[in-house]
Amino acid sequence: MESLTTNTDVRLTVTRCFRTLKSSTDSSDIITALRTLHSYLDEGPDSAATSAERAEFRRAHYSSALQLLVSNIQADWLHQLTAAQRAELWDGLFLAGPPEQALLVLMDAIGELRPTSNLDHVVSITEKFLQRGRLAELLWSYCLEAAPSDSPQLRETLLGRISALPDITANKLQLNNRALFRPQQYYPLLATEMLTALEHTCQALRGSVLAVMAPRLSACTRSDMVWQRVCWKLLENVPQRWMESVLTGLVQAVSGPDALGRIIGNLVLTNKKAQFVITHKLLLLQYKYETRVLRIILGYLAADGDRRPLLIQVLRSVSQAWANSSAVKHTPLEQQLYVSKALLLSVSLLKDSEIQELRSELLQCMLGGMQTHLDSNVVRIRHMGMVIGEYLSSRMDINGTKLKFEYDQDEETRELLSLLAPGACDEPEAEPVNRADGPQETAETAESAQNASQTTSGAQALKTDPDSDLDSDDELTPYDMSGDQEISKASPPRYLRDCLEILISSEDPVRVELSLKAAESLVRKNSFAAREISVQMSKVLLHMDDKYNINGFLYLRQATMVALTVTDCIPVAHYLTTEFYSLNYSLRQRLDILEVLALAAQELSKPVTEKKAASISSATTAESTPYPGDNPVHWQQVVEKRIQSKTKRLTKKVNQPVTKATPNRYAPVAGHFFFPLLKNYDKPQVTFDLLGSDHLVLGRLIHTLGLFMHLAVNAPIAAQMGCALLDFVWAVRYHADQMVRRGVLFAVCSVFLSMPSQNLLVDISDQLFETRSWLAGIKKIVV
Repeated sequence: MESLTTNTDVRLTVTRCFRTLKSSTDSSDIITALRTLHSYLDEGPDSAATSAERAEFRRAHYSSALQLLVSNIQADWLHQLTAAQRAELWDGLFLAGPPEQALLVLMDAIGELRPTSNLDHVVSITEKFLQRGRLAELLWSYCLEAAPSDSPQLRETLLGRISALPDITANKLQLNNRALFRPQQYYPLLATEMLTALEHTCQALRGSVLAVMAPRLSACTRSDMVWQRVCWKLLENVPQRWMESVLTGLVQAVSGPDALGRIIGNLVLTNKKAQFVITHKLLLLQYKYETRVLRIILGYLAADGDRRPLLIQVLRSVSQAWANSSAVKHTPLEQQLYVSKALLLSVSLLKDSEIQELRSELLQCMLGGMQTHLDSNVVRIRHMGMVIGEYLSSRMDINGTKLKFEYDQDEETRELLSLLAPGACDEPEAEPVNRADGPQETAETAESAQNASQTTSGAQALKTDPDSDLDSDDELTPYDMSGDQEISKASPPRYLRDCLEILISSEDPVRVELSLKAAESLVRKNSFAAREISVQMSKVLLHMDDKYNINGFLYLRQATMVALTVTDCIPVAHYLTTEFYSLNYSLRQRLDILEVLALAAQELSKPVTEKKAASISSATTAESTPYPGDNPVHWQQVVEKRIQSKTKRLTKKVNQPVTKATPNRYAPVAGHFFFPLLKNYDKPQVTFDLLGSDHLVLGRLIHTLGLFMHLAVNAPIAAQMGCALLDFVWAVRYHADQMVRRGVLFAVCSVFLSMPSQNLLVDISDQLFETRSWLAGIKKIVV
C-alpha cells in the first residue's frame, strides 16, 4: 500500500511539472518544475525525494521527461534561461539519470532533428555524455546484481546504438560531425570505458567481501583476545602485492579507529608496505576518500603508544605538504582541502607535551603556510589558511595571544571546524562510497571552481579594500555611453529552420525580432536549405503581423520574401500568384504579394554580379531608403560628373571596357510571374472584387504586369505576354479611377517597348490603329 501511494505521488508531481513545461511562460515556474525533476535524481542526503520516489521516477518517468525536453527544445523558456541555468537544469537532466535511457533518447533526437541549432545542442550534450564517463556507468549498471529492468529487444537496441554511434552521427551530421564521434576516437574511448567497468567490478568484489567480514571481525575481536591474534596473523600473511587493496578496503569498512586497531594490531610497525599505505598513500597521494577515513587512520595511529611516533611523522609530512607553495598553486582544491583536514585532525590528536616538542616546526608551518594561503587569489584557499592558522595558534598559545580572522563561513569552513569536535571518530558511520573519478573530470571541476573563486575574491577585494577610497575618480572623463545598446540574452538563429520555427511558435519578442533580421541573410547564404522550406516560410511571412512593434518590420518581412522568391522562383511565385486571388486576404496582403513579385522580378533581371548589391537596394520603403544628403561623397560625385560632361577633350576617346555578358535569370521564369495573375481577374469573390470596388489593387496589378512586361524585353515569351497584357488592359482603358488609367498607359508603353517589332505587325496589327487613336486622346483622359 505504501509503494502504491509513493507511485501515485510521484506520478502526480511529474504530471504537474510536465504541464508547466508545456504551457507556462513564467520563467520562475519553469525553473521550479525543472528543479523538481532534478530532485528525483539527487542522491545526496539533502535530496527532497526519498529513495523509493527516486527509484520510481527513474523506472517510469525519466525517459518521458527527457523526451518532453527534446520536443520542447524550441520553446521560448529554454532560450530565456541563462547559460548556467541551461547547463544545470536542462543539460543536467540528461547527464544525471540512468545512462541507458539518456543515451537512447539522445540518439533518437539526433536522428529526428533537422540541421538546426537544436541539433547542435543535442550533439553537444551527447559529447558531454561520452566525455564524463557515462558509458562506463552504463556498462557498470549492467554488471551490478540489481541490473536495470529491460527486455531483450531493449538490450539489442542499446547495443546497436552503442556500437553504431559513429555511423549514426556521420550519416546525420556529415561534414559537421564531431571528432569524438569518429571511429578513430570513439572506439578507443569505448574500450577504455569497458576496462573502467571491469575495474569497478573488481573493486566491488573486494569491497563486498570486506564489508561482510569487517563488522563481524570487529565484533569478535572486541572482547576475545584469540580472535585478535588470529586476525593479526591473517593480515601478516597477506602477500605484499595485495596488501594495499586489503588495507584500503578495510579502512572503509570498519566502524572506527578502535575496530581497525583490534583487527590489524601493530601491522604498520612490522610491515613496510602497510606503513607506506597507511601513513603516506591514503593521506597525501589520494584524496578521494571521505573524512571518516581520515579519522579512522589518524585515530588508529594515535590510539597506541607504540604507533604515536608514526602520528608525529605523519604530522610532519602533512604540514610540509600543506605549507608547500608549489602544491598550493598547482594541486586541485579538493586535494588541498583533504590535506587541510588531515592536518587539523593530526594536531587535534596531539598531547600538549607533544605540541611543545613540535612547537618550532608547527610555528614554521603556520607562518609559511599561512602566508602562502593568504597570498592566493582563490577565496577557498585563503579560508583554509585562516581556519588552520587560528587553530594552530590556539594550540601553541604564543605569548597568550591567538590569531583571529574575519571571514564568511561557508560549507567548507564549517566542515573544517567540525573536525575539532572530540569523539566523533569513534561513532560508526555509513559505508563510504569509493568514487573513482577520472583525472580529467577532477581537473575540470577544480579549474572551474578556481575560476569562480577568483572572480568572487576579486569582487570581495574591491568591496573590502580600505585603500580604495584614496584614489579619486573626479578627474576621470566619463565615457560617452549614449550610443550603447543593451546586450540581449538571446542570440540570432544560425539555421534557417530555427528561424522558421521561431517565427511560427515563439512568443518572445526579442527572439522573433532577431530571427526576422537574420532571415534574409540566411536565405541568401544557404539556397539549398531555403528551397526546402521556401513555400512554407513565404506563407508564414505573408500571414505575419507586427504584434511586437518591431522596428522596420515591413521592410524585413518584404526583403525576406523577395529573397525566397529569387532563390526558389517557380514554387514561391506559383504560391504567391495563387494566393493573390484566394479568399480571406486583406487588400494589404494582396498589395504585399504584388510588391514582392515586382521586386523579385527586378532582382532577377539584373546581372548576377550585382546580386549582393541588389539585396541591399531592393528596399523601396521610406524607412530603408537613405536620404542622398546622408552620403558625404554624394555631392562630390555629382560635381565630378558635371565637370566630366562639360569638359572638351582633344584626344581620341578611350574605348570603355566591354561588359561581360551574364545570363538573364528572369527571362526563363517570366511566364510564372505573369500569366497566373491574369487567370481570375474577372471572377468576383466575397472579399475581393477586382473589377468593382477594389480599383486600388487593380491599378497596382496592371502596373505590376506592365513591369513584368518591361523586364521581359528580348525574352522568347515576350510576344505572348504582350498580346495577353493588351487584351487585359484594353477592357479597362477608360476606367473611372485615375490610377488605373495611368497603369494602363504604362502597360501599353511596356508592350510596345518590349515586344519585338516583327511581332507588333503580325500579332497585334488589328489593334495598332485603335491604339493610335486612343493614344492621341490620352492626354484628355489621363489629365
